[in-house]
Amino acid sequence: MLFMQEQLKYPEVIEKIKALGYEPYARKFDRNATISEIRQRFESLKPDTRDESVIFRIAGRIRTRREHGKLIFMDLEDFSGRIQLYIEVAKLTKREQELLMLISTSDIIGVSGFPLKTKRGELSLYVKEITILTKALKTIPNEWFGLKDQETRYRQRYLDILINKEVKDMIIKRSLFWQNMREFLLSKGFIEVETPVLESRAGGASAKPFITHHNALDIDLYLRICAGELWQKRLLVAGFEKTFEIGRVFRNEGIDMEHAQDYTMMEFYWAYANYKMAMELVEEMYKNIALKTFGTLKFEMRGFSVDLGKKWEEYDYVKTVKKFTDIDILNTNLEECLKKLNELGVEYDKKKINLERAIDNLWKYCRKKIGGPGFLINHPVIVSPLAKRNPENPNITERFQVIIAGSEIGNGYSELNDPVDQATRFVEQQKLREAGDEEAQMFDRDFVEALEYGMPPAAGFGVSERLFAFFANKPVREAQIFPLLRPEKE
Repeated sequence: MLFMQEQLKYPEVIEKIKALGYEPYARKFDRNATISEIRQRFESLKPDTRDESVIFRIAGRIRTRREHGKLIFMDLEDFSGRIQLYIEVAKLTKREQELLMLISTSDIIGVSGFPLKTKRGELSLYVKEITILTKALKTIPNEWFGLKDQETRYRQRYLDILINKEVKDMIIKRSLFWQNMREFLLSKGFIEVETPVLESRAGGASAKPFITHHNALDIDLYLRICAGELWQKRLLVAGFEKTFEIGRVFRNEGIDMEHAQDYTMMEFYWAYANYKMAMELVEEMYKNIALKTFGTLKFEMRGFSVDLGKKWEEYDYVKTVKKFTDIDILNTNLEECLKKLNELGVEYDKKKINLERAIDNLWKYCRKKIGGPGFLINHPVIVSPLAKRNPENPNITERFQVIIAGSEIGNGYSELNDPVDQATRFVEQQKLREAGDEEAQMFDRDFVEALEYGMPPAAGFGVSERLFAFFANKPVREAQIFPLLRPEKE
């Protein structure tokens, strides 16, 4: 409570600003230019010259302040860039001079003036008028000695962005990444849809969901664990042939370099296509996004050199696991898998382990040895409850995962549209849930009923922001704007 009471008191400087007739927290400021626009137009000015033919009104945050006799220099920064302010104190009104003495670094101000270049060649704005827009009560840390502790950087991300240009650039690229993905899919004839975030059953993926309560309906609901897979398939039943969704998903699982609990994901569904057609589209999409967002197809990530422009390989799931572990996963059992996992030193949850999870852990051991780019194919049915069976071998499925830098960066199928087969696999998944596997999928009777009305053959694919994090060569949390943290203790 003492902390709250202290926060309710204005410091003396605020009262002084008010006494001068200024509003320390202004309502607006009419700008007619950004700093980058001024730089683009007048960078060619010769040293020790000025152009008084145009008056600019700009606003931004004071990053530095230096006094030299009757002159004051400030570095002003807006979103587009930074410029030096050249202030002859004696040329300002007395009221402005008094205000100037109350303004310091971190404050947000508005100024008007004309461009000039100093004798040393520094493009500046000669200030004719100045006003306060926001008085900062705390000073932003120095750019050179600023935030170093990772948790502090995440907790005060706004400061991290202000003093770390790399973080600001990452956020801009992140926006561009999703924009480019959206534009690519729209150009291919897909339409963007929105599906429920709250669900009575968490389906479409194998993951532990978050649970919440709907007060009006008095029912428990789940936050979705995928970007509307079962809903988009219902749209296929309804006659839509190409849909996609970009949105947040939530998984109540662990935190590591590649995983977060809430993140952005894209899923698309394409009627009358199969997984091979989807693989071709995905390869084209990844290359398109990489070039438009990062300007290259070559990346250094997670200790691998990855060239998206080279031929994409295909890795057989069964053969790959056999190669690295000597286990034939189509003819194995839980005991043999656990023995091998222990030999390899692979950690796993002993309380929740079953054959499906054991096979998945064996694969995760193997994937770390594959740099890609390529596609993992021929997944066993046991780890692919929503994918079509391979007609030549019913023990494997028509599924693919994008493999880049030792990790899965995207997942797609020839979608299962046989209602009886789907119901059978849901039953098997439900048995796993009842045996304690919280990540096994729930039986969705409504979805099976939708399939009974007929869903066309289709391919589906999903990719999360992990792809962006890998392109940026950052941990997933570092590539998020505001990573989730425990609240600070008061």
